[in-house]
Amino acid sequence: MDTIVKRLIREVRKGNQQAFSEIVELYKDKVFQVAYRMVGNLHEAQDVAQEAFLRAYTNLDRFDIDRKFSTWIFRIATNVAIDRLRKKKPDYYLQEEVKGSDGLTYESQLASDEELPEDQVVSLERQEWVQAEINQLPVKYRTAIILKYIEDLSINEISEILDIPPSTVKTRIHRGREALRKRMRHV
Repeated sequence: MDTIVKRLIREVRKGNQQAFSEIVELYKDKVFQVAYRMVGNLHEAQDVAQEAFLRAYTNLDRFDIDRKFSTWIFRIATNVAIDRLRKKKPDYYLQEEVKGSDGLTYESQLASDEELPEDQVVSLERQEWVQAEINQLPVKYRTAIILKYIEDLSINEISEILDIPPSTVKTRIHRGREALRKRMRHV
């Protein structure tokens, strides 16, 4: 795939905008996943992914063709997400509990078109719980945990994306795991 991407990047640099849309098609799902895991909100994740691709397009002339494009675009998406999180004002999430209610969430008050089987509900709740706990971690640990365990990237790839030494990546993953373990024991 790297060969295809390198060819497409050369085409974009020559002025072929359609080639960039092919690059977007190749990476849009993974970039969105990284963004969603970072910001925890569908619409904001879509904005982050779009902004990441815009930044990649405008800075494509700076991209080192001998490196992996996926690492570069993930780094851009991660940085955009971190910027968003720093600037973010508190708002309401559908998974939040309605004040004054007995465990009701905003989401539970929405009408549903179909019922889910119980096992799917349990699985979804577990995933939401784990994601909510991950979202409570400090950004530096959250980023390392998401890139390692959810995006399944290597220590070296994470090191390149975050522009930190591999030993720091390992430390952040370890501390993030420990913090997550403590949080999940007490809940």
